[in-house]
Amino acid sequence: RSAEGVEALKALGAEAHQLDLTDAGAVAGLGWKLAGESFDVAIHNAGVIGPRTEGAQPIAQQDFDAVMHTNVLGPMMALPMLLPFVETGNHGRGGVLAVLSSRMGSIGGMDSNGAWMYRISKAAANAVLKSVSLDARHAICVALHPGWVQTDMGGPNADLTPQQSVAGMRRTLAGLTQNENGSFHNYDGT
Repeated sequence: RSAEGVEALKALGAEAHQLDLTDAGAVAGLGWKLAGESFDVAIHNAGVIGPRTEGAQPIAQQDFDAVMHTNVLGPMMALPMLLPFVETGNHGRGGVLAVLSSRMGSIGGMDSNGAWMYRISKAAANAVLKSVSLDARHAICVALHPGWVQTDMGGPNADLTPQQSVAGMRRTLAGLTQNENGSFHNYDGT
């Protein structure tokens, strides 16, 4: 998200690219930069929470635009661009394409309407993932709930450390089968 973050990733040995996922030109540019690559695993994790509302209440247009552009338009542009690179992953057998979602985006499981703009955006992101999964021929596409994690968004009182969440998501991604294409998983595999 920042030049400092990109440099920190590069210092770890990663190839890092900074872009605005709501900018069609930037997403297309990344596609050109990645030409010829294959991914065993690609995880789309960009997201913002927006207003932390309590209950269903009117949302300001600028808040709607910021949350929906990042959490819905971003994956709508990035996931179709990434899918071909994941289709050729794992030596042509297909890799895994995941979007970090949230159980807050579950319609059937919704038992609170706090931060409702975020909830609605994650329900839409789940639909984006499901739609992209229908185009997958070799890749396995899934939505992942990382749990309530001690991050900038989750806060210090969250249930899980980032290490616990990531370890669980890695196990879950490694154990997926083709029958789970288009599905939603908790970090612990459920």
